[in-house]
Amino acid sequence: MLKDNILLITGGTGSFGNAVAKRFLVSDIKEIRILSRDEKKQDDMRHEYQSLYPEYSDKLKFYIGDVRDYNSIEYAFKGVDYVFHAAALKQVPSCEFYPMEAVKTNVIGSDNVIKACVEHGVKKAIFLSTDKAAYPINAMGMTKALMEKNVVARSRQLGEDDTVLCLTRYGNVMASRGSVIPLFCEQIEQGKPITITNPHMTRFMMTLEDAVDLVLFAFENGKQGDLFVQKAPASTIEVLAEAIRELKEVKSETVCIGTRHGEKLYEVLVTKEDMIKAEDLGNYFRIPADNRDLNYDKFIAEGDHRFENIDEYNSHNTERLTVGAMKELLLKLDLFK
Repeated sequence: MLKDNILLITGGTGSFGNAVAKRFLVSDIKEIRILSRDEKKQDDMRHEYQSLYPEYSDKLKFYIGDVRDYNSIEYAFKGVDYVFHAAALKQVPSCEFYPMEAVKTNVIGSDNVIKACVEHGVKKAIFLSTDKAAYPINAMGMTKALMEKNVVARSRQLGEDDTVLCLTRYGNVMASRGSVIPLFCEQIEQGKPITITNPHMTRFMMTLEDAVDLVLFAFENGKQGDLFVQKAPASTIEVLAEAIRELKEVKSETVCIGTRHGEKLYEVLVTKEDMIKAEDLGNYFRIPADNRDLNYDKFIAEGDHRFENIDEYNSHNTERLTVGAMKELLLKLDLFK
C-alpha cells in the first residue's frame, strides 16, 4: 500500500517515527514526511539518516509545525496519501500538573490532524492511543480517551470514499522515551538501588517493532472508526527488575517507593464494554465503532446481558512473563544487544 505513496508521521522524531522511517525508507515508498515542533530533533534525525541511508535519505522530508495550531500543520498534508498520528503529550506526571496542555495536544491537536486529513483527501489516517485511555484515572489517559471518542465520532460523519480514520491502542513500548527500562539500567550503571513502585504491579510489554506492526495491521485492515489492539504479554515490575539485573549481571538492591500519583496496579487494553463487540483476529482484537445514532431510547431502553459474563483484557489476566521470558524479550532491544 505504501508503494509510490507519501506517508506523513506527526510527532515523527520520536521512537515510533524513527522505527517507521528505518523500516520503510529503504522500500519503494515515495516519501516520508516528519512533522514535529522540535527543530533540534529534526536536525539530528536528518543527519542520522543521511549517514545511515545516504542513497535514500532524500525521501525523508521535514516539516516544522505544532498540531495545536492548524495553520502551522495544514500545508504539510498537501499531497499526502497516509498519516500516522503519533504526536502527543505522553508523560503521566507532566499531564497531571498541566492537564490543559494535554487537552490542547492530545484532543484539540488530534482533531486538527483529522481536519487536515479530510481537507486534503488523505486516504487513511491511524491515530495512536494507549492502554491508559481504557478506564482512565490520570489526565494523560483521559485526554487520550477523549481523542479516541472524537476520532470515532468524526468517522461517523465520513463515508467510505472519504478519509478512513482508525485507532490503535497499545501498552508500554519497551525502552521508548520515558520507559522505566532505561531508568533501571541507568540506576544499575550508577551503582544506585533500583526503585520500583509496587512489585506486584503489572504492565503490558511490547517492543517498538510490535507497536509498528500493530499500526500497519490497522493500516491494512481498518475500516471507518475501527480500533485495533494487539494481544501482548505482561510482566510484574519485580520480574522486570530481576530480568534486567540478571542481564546486567549485578545484584543491586531494590527499593519499593510506593505507587505514584496517577498510576494503576494494572493496565487495561480492552474494556468490558469494548469486549462485547470485539472481534478476535488471532493476534489482534478489532473493535468496530459504536454507530448508534443520537436516539436516547437506544441507550436507556436497550441493554445487553452479555456485559455480566464478560471480562476485560488487562495486564493481570493476559500471559504472564517469567524472568527467563522477560530476558528473552529484553534481548530484542538495542539497549541489551
